[in-house]
Amino acid sequence: MKPDKAKLGRRDFLRALGGGAGLAAASGSPATSARADSENNEEKRKARYRETEHVKTFYRVNRYPTKR
Repeated sequence: MKPDKAKLGRRDFLRALGGGAGLAAASGSPATSARADSENNEEKRKARYRETEHVKTFYRVNRYPTKR
């Protein structure tokens, strides 16, 4: 018979390390409550996209088809 090893094996070490990391991640993130939208219906429907000069340059350089 072999005597019991008092040392922590490599696999046992990695298993303990992984379990400790999981517990730290679970306890470190506090629960956040959901917030209501701050925008009204008009703000949600307004146009947000603007075709500025740098956007036009991007389209031209990447050979996107032009609007006709």
